[in-house]
Amino acid sequence: MTPGRVHLVGAGPGDPGLLTLRGREALRRADVVVYDRLVDPRLLALAPRRALRVFAGKAAGEHALPQDAINALLVAHAGAGRRVVRLKGGDPFVFGRGGEEAEALAAHGIPFEVVPGVSSVIGAPAYAGIPLTHRRVASSVAVVTGHEDGCKVGASVDWARLATAVDTLVIVMGLRRLPRIVADLVAHGRRPETPIALIRQGTTAEQQTVVGTLADIVERAAAARLTPPALIVIGDVVALQPRVDWIATREPPPALRPAGGGRRWRAPRRPPARRRSARRRTGKTSSVFIDRCDSRGLRAGAPYRPASAECPAAGASRPGIPGSSA
Repeated sequence: MTPGRVHLVGAGPGDPGLLTLRGREALRRADVVVYDRLVDPRLLALAPRRALRVFAGKAAGEHALPQDAINALLVAHAGAGRRVVRLKGGDPFVFGRGGEEAEALAAHGIPFEVVPGVSSVIGAPAYAGIPLTHRRVASSVAVVTGHEDGCKVGASVDWARLATAVDTLVIVMGLRRLPRIVADLVAHGRRPETPIALIRQGTTAEQQTVVGTLADIVERAAAARLTPPALIVIGDVVALQPRVDWIATREPPPALRPAGGGRRWRAPRRPPARRRSARRRTGKTSSVFIDRCDSRGLRAGAPYRPASAECPAAGASRPGIPGSSA
């Protein structure tokens, strides 16, 4: 059997209008869409009505599917000859585990393509009116994670050097460790009066920006009751935000046109997770599982929940999808 193909597609940081043309084309041709927690549900309507949609979102301490199961899911569907879109928030290769998935696909001989997306690293600050570089203010940028893999031996982020090495510091997944990060930066030479911004749910309608300094940002974050996901931007470029903030004057974006000539995708009326058989050219019978979930009315970042525990999106173990449950 000729294997299918996997597209590792960056969905952008939240605003569905930031999806690239190449990403939209991949969705319109998809047989299976495996998507993350922060993907705007409206993007799912760009896939054909018949396409299987599988939720594989992750949050701190809560994974719909472990990474090994996601890798196995991609390999299984593509190995059965299907076109798979792995729809990931931001960019697949920027703190998106796209590299791990690409390695797994390559190891199994599955053809794949990477479709870059607008990373939250640049998208969220832009929507908050914060340029990461400016000729008069900042000539260097560093991007680091505030939440390293617990399996790693020792920390690889050298906060002592980063404190004064670059003009602008962008930290992803660091809100829970904000007090420790601020203390480390100040202890190693970063000025307490350095401007800092926290951007929650950047580029979405729920975007929230809290601005302060290293000296007071922990208290400001607590007062605003900020919760993840949030991006941290540290540097003098943050002081430009009052003058550069443009989002209030933004023109209304055009509506996304669903696949199928403008017809909106709707969940089928048949019972959830019904199984049917499909006979391939080889004469073998393989199982195809239909996800009877419905994305209508979901807010950005909300899980696209299955109607039944038997739905593959729930992470239930299914024949033909090795490793789909832990």
